[in-house]
Amino acid sequence: MAFLSSMDISGSALTAERYRMDVILQNLANANTPAANGEEPYKRKQVIFQERPLSFQDQLSASQRKYAKSGGVRITQIVENERDPKPVYDPTNPNANEDGYVMYPNVDHTEERVDLMAASNAYIANLTALAVMKATALKALDIGK
Repeated sequence: MAFLSSMDISGSALTAERYRMDVILQNLANANTPAANGEEPYKRKQVIFQERPLSFQDQLSASQRKYAKSGGVRITQIVENERDPKPVYDPTNPNANEDGYVMYPNVDHTEERVDLMAASNAYIANLTALAVMKATALKALDIGK
């Protein structure tokens, strides 16, 4: 059942890309939140993907079973971007430091939008691949009639 492992690979990619979009939206939601007095501002988060590896033993045992483990993608970690926060001069703001600067998160709206578009396109591509696999399986069933 090779098409089942193909669906599993696309399914893992859909899950990973959806989580990536959630993190990007969290970044955008916190982009204009200033740091409270003496605290660090929100730091931009990024999702790190990794291939879901298959060992030789997995491949060997897969040849003896009908349904085997498949590859795919997984999220290994969420990292915070270490860029400096954006200082904005606003001495009247209650969150301003002694120099009159308010520290805002290191989130760039343009960068987040580009990342969101890339994640969205990858999600759509995996949905399309899943639809093609489904249509192929249905066509194979029709041939057997």
